[in-house]
Amino acid sequence: MSISVNSPPPAIQRSLSVAPMLAWTDRHFRYLMRLITRHTLLYTEMVTTGALLHSDVRRLLAFDPAEHPIALQLGGADPNTLATCARLGVEWGYDEINLNVGCPSHRVQNGRFGACLMAEPALVADCIAAMKAVVTVPVTIKTRIGLHAQDDYEHLAAFTAHQVAAGCDVLIVHARSAHLTGLTPRANRQRPPLRYELVTQLKTDFPHLPIIINGGITSLDEAARWLMAVDGVMIGRAAYRNPWIFATADAQFFNDPHPITTQIDLINALLPYAERCLADGLPFNRIARHLHGLFQGQPGARAWRRYLSIHAHQSNAGIEVLQQAMQFINTPEWTTSD
Repeated sequence: MSISVNSPPPAIQRSLSVAPMLAWTDRHFRYLMRLITRHTLLYTEMVTTGALLHSDVRRLLAFDPAEHPIALQLGGADPNTLATCARLGVEWGYDEINLNVGCPSHRVQNGRFGACLMAEPALVADCIAAMKAVVTVPVTIKTRIGLHAQDDYEHLAAFTAHQVAAGCDVLIVHARSAHLTGLTPRANRQRPPLRYELVTQLKTDFPHLPIIINGGITSLDEAARWLMAVDGVMIGRAAYRNPWIFATADAQFFNDPHPITTQIDLINALLPYAERCLADGLPFNRIARHLHGLFQGQPGARAWRRYLSIHAHQSNAGIEVLQQAMQFINTPEWTTSD
């Protein structure tokens, strides 16, 4: 069965999305996801305004047309520079501009953006208003429920009211507060406990604002249950670790019951894309690193991962690495002299 990515880009439907993840949701992972699901909304990694204004714009913003619908996530705290970068995003063809108000890393703290902005709702509102003034695509926010010292519902509701007044089109809420000190970014993804009830309460109090829930959701069935309470679900690390869980997403969430292919068909559909990237000088491992979890739970998955780990990073690696690795799928054991 063949897989096509040449059909017209679908409009944004927010029932299901894949979270922006630094170092993970680059254009190669997004192309892979688009081969699996035609409609799930995809997000870029966070792109800071400083990088966008002072680095190679093409390297940061270029994407394959097959990735639509796709949102650009920006990191910054100055309304004027965010407006400039939002305009750039639209010029490059992005379907949505998203402001990061949730990342707790030291990098964003030093730049006074990301999760730090939850303490400055008026500034965030100014940023949203500035971007809304120069683009016609949706302008959205991805945030936490609060900061460690301000994570009660009253602060979250007040923050949300500011953004609604500024014209925010959609609020994506990671249902965990952010700790700017004492926890690493990794620990901030696991502690403190998730508080989903704050997100559902927010939807009750702001019924006209589309609200997307994020954090700790690991399956499509779990996501479907959340749609009874909110407008959409965003899945993060589970999507990266096992992207094939999205194989039924189009039928389950978007009323598109196209035939479900196989992972082997998916890899074969990816080969022409990989060849184009190699012709442009891209190291093969930039693509292959996103494929380790594709066969999770199947016989041969461990051999698949091991083969890619050994061979994909070599300087002369090409699509033959994938072709050779596929022979181990559905084969429980792999012995080699490599």
